[in-house]
Amino acid sequence: MRERINTTFRALRSRNFRLFFFGQGISLIGTWMQRIAMSWLIYRLTGSAFLLGVAGFSSHIPIFLISPFAGVLIDRFSRRRILFLSQTLAMLQAFVLAFLVLSGSVQVWHVIALGIVLGISSAFDIPGRQSFYSQLVSKKEDIQNAIALNSTLFHLARFIGPTLAGFVIAFFGEGICFLLNGVSFVAMLVALIMMKIEKINNSISGKKISEEFKEGFSYVFKSAPIKKILLIVALVSLFGAPYVVLLPIFAKDILGGGPVTLGLLTSFASIGALFSAFYIASIKTNEGTDKRLVIFGLIFSFSLIAFAFSKILGLSLFLISFVGAGMMANNVSANSLIQNLISEDKRGRVMSLYTFSHQGVMPFGELLFGILAGGIGAGPALAMGGVLSALSVFIFGRKISSN
Repeated sequence: MRERINTTFRALRSRNFRLFFFGQGISLIGTWMQRIAMSWLIYRLTGSAFLLGVAGFSSHIPIFLISPFAGVLIDRFSRRRILFLSQTLAMLQAFVLAFLVLSGSVQVWHVIALGIVLGISSAFDIPGRQSFYSQLVSKKEDIQNAIALNSTLFHLARFIGPTLAGFVIAFFGEGICFLLNGVSFVAMLVALIMMKIEKINNSISGKKISEEFKEGFSYVFKSAPIKKILLIVALVSLFGAPYVVLLPIFAKDILGGGPVTLGLLTSFASIGALFSAFYIASIKTNEGTDKRLVIFGLIFSFSLIAFAFSKILGLSLFLISFVGAGMMANNVSANSLIQNLISEDKRGRVMSLYTFSHQGVMPFGELLFGILAGGIGAGPALAMGGVLSALSVFIFGRKISSN
């Protein structure tokens, strides 16, 4: 038992990762409170599935537009500094949103505009964090474990944050959620300041940014395994990941609940994700990661199809736990495979393309499925997304190990 525990949590032996882990843990709870509050606020103000899609689109479209270029800056400058600036921008965005809601002056366009600001922060923050793992752990072989533990933390916060948000919204309103999120960023900023980071010798500082950008794309497209992994990530993110933005419709219109039901749905997805995250964290080697990418991608897709047709709360909570488990393990497997295939001097650019594939295409899926849900209903739209996700994983995933 002790050996299993030591294996599962081995990345925490590194001081920098411990600081990152606990600082981000507090911040992520606030982030998930804000995500639930933003979607509920939009739906409460408008009752529109289309505007839910627009709100999701606004917070992700900057990732699509900016993240490939952000990777160049991540490889050129201090990753810690980039993270500090992006976290500060996200904190200010949360405080402004809290002020608007608590003062009673918030309008839909405010939420959408501030979603764009948050998206700009995320365009640098997400690939910055993904690239930072190699500097946070003392052993390269612990990178996969660090990714899995961070995913565990992400989904633990996803369990706690939405549950808290549901009750906070019910008793105090959405504004307090935004305020608490703003305060939560302080923990991550303090952790970044306390880290002792070794400087990386950079070989690209003398090149033009355009040359560095092209070099990153060329590096990725010359690697068949990386191309296929990124394609799976992009297609699953386009067709499957938008289920999150439709959850308010399932909570209110299909299951007949309110903000507490929405919080429960999101939290149960995280329960499943936590189980699969601990499973992956306990694996000692990278062997079989390509197979796990496919298996968990299919689990996610088929669970999503079943969830789309459920009208019973208990069954929906059971099914969405498998949705969360499948998506988390599929993402961690893809991330781990790529992290072990790339060189350090191109890590920022490659992981920015991973972010582009994972987060950058989401706004188009959210917008598309927001429109589809308004036309044919949330259930049929989500089932269609699950079918397309399954096909994507099956077609491209089975070919990765042959290269």
